[in-house]
Amino acid sequence: MKIAIFGKPFDDEAAPAIQALLDDLAARRAEVRIGEAFRTFLDNRLRLPEGTTEFHRGDSLRGVQFVLSIGGDGTLLDTVTYVGSLQIPILGIHTGRLGFLATITPDRIAQAIDALFKGHFTIEERSLIRVDTDPDVFGSLNFGLNEFSVLKRDTSSMIVVHTYIDGEYLNSYWADGLVVATPTGSTGYSLSCGGPVMLPQTNNFIIAPVCPHNLNVRPLVVSDQSVISFEIEGRSSSYMLALDSRSLPVEASVQIAVRREAFNARLVKLNYVNFLSTLRSKLNWGLDRRNPAGIQV
Repeated sequence: MKIAIFGKPFDDEAAPAIQALLDDLAARRAEVRIGEAFRTFLDNRLRLPEGTTEFHRGDSLRGVQFVLSIGGDGTLLDTVTYVGSLQIPILGIHTGRLGFLATITPDRIAQAIDALFKGHFTIEERSLIRVDTDPDVFGSLNFGLNEFSVLKRDTSSMIVVHTYIDGEYLNSYWADGLVVATPTGSTGYSLSCGGPVMLPQTNNFIIAPVCPHNLNVRPLVVSDQSVISFEIEGRSSSYMLALDSRSLPVEASVQIAVRREAFNARLVKLNYVNFLSTLRSKLNWGLDRRNPAGIQV
């Protein structure tokens, strides 16, 4: 089996579990490829399987059966950009802080790897958001798993985001910005803007204003078959565009449209992990002393 590993630096306490992972892959004679920067981090700390190779941004991962993302949720968002349209299943191993997307804790790595090799898992299809701009801003990495945001820069005054759905005028948002989130991103930035939580399989986008000056606007759920376009006004001549963890300043004249990407991100789901249990355990969803004590979080 060919397995690629993309990761970020981790604390010393996670090192034994990651070493056990690498030893397990070596014992199973897996062909291992590791992202360049992560391999540099690992080289002086852990023993790598014999024959381990590295990959770089832009290299094709064609032929790889699984990609392991080692870090936090931000690491998994970056991993999606390496996989792209190949749609290789991604297993998120949590060595970060929250671990909402990267759900496998270090103490369950061995169980997760065994499940991969035995086929004891399912695949969750997660929709992606695609951003088209003129002139081009994000290049070939114009897709994301969580959200796209239009934001004012630094301490400049609020901006006005004129928003259209399939060419029809929706609203002009006077705000610090606007977020368009996927169902996966509904538990991210959109949530902090008052947006609803959506189940991952929901075929929708959330449009949520950031600190709106209009008190009569609220987050809106729209079909992900829609094309959402924007025109921006403000006292500043530029503003920020953000796509998951990537952000760039752009001129106010840039034209922007977002839609659902033609391909999905595919996340490995083990039998003991599901979205609802993660919602309760990570976000304390519905935490109430009146709820039955015997129900597993």
